[in-house]
Amino acid sequence: MSEPAPESAGSDEATARRADRYGTEPRRRKRWIPVVLGVVVVLLGLGVAYLGWQKYGPDDITAEQLGYTVVDDSTMTVQLKVTRKDPQRPVVCFVRAMARDGSELGRREVLIEPSISGTIKMSTTVRSSARPSASSIYACSDQVPAYLRAE
Repeated sequence: MSEPAPESAGSDEATARRADRYGTEPRRRKRWIPVVLGVVVVLLGLGVAYLGWQKYGPDDITAEQLGYTVVDDSTMTVQLKVTRKDPQRPVVCFVRAMARDGSELGRREVLIEPSISGTIKMSTTVRSSARPSASSIYACSDQVPAYLRAE
């Protein structure tokens, strides 16, 4: 019977074979890749959140239609409430008179002057080309045209 080889001789031989085959330096993991990918994902998420907030975040100007009254075949009175972030700036709102099918029969630009209060309730008259049956506030803007300014 042969005697078992000393353990150190076999392990030295195996280590030498592995070193020849794979190199002597231990394999290093690239730990920076998940960190960099994580940072990139977080930055992209913050960018998307910021763009969404800009587009769908709180408005500087909001308008609400409180009601309307058909006065006659060519006139409508519309009550509206406008809330501004900066009440010192003038605002223009576009109010429409509409037919039953939703087509526009008349439009009026309403100037809301600067005031102390951020919320203003007012009433305006819209002339129409036929009998109106509904109204809407099309839009409001702080870009007031020069011909509406009282300056």
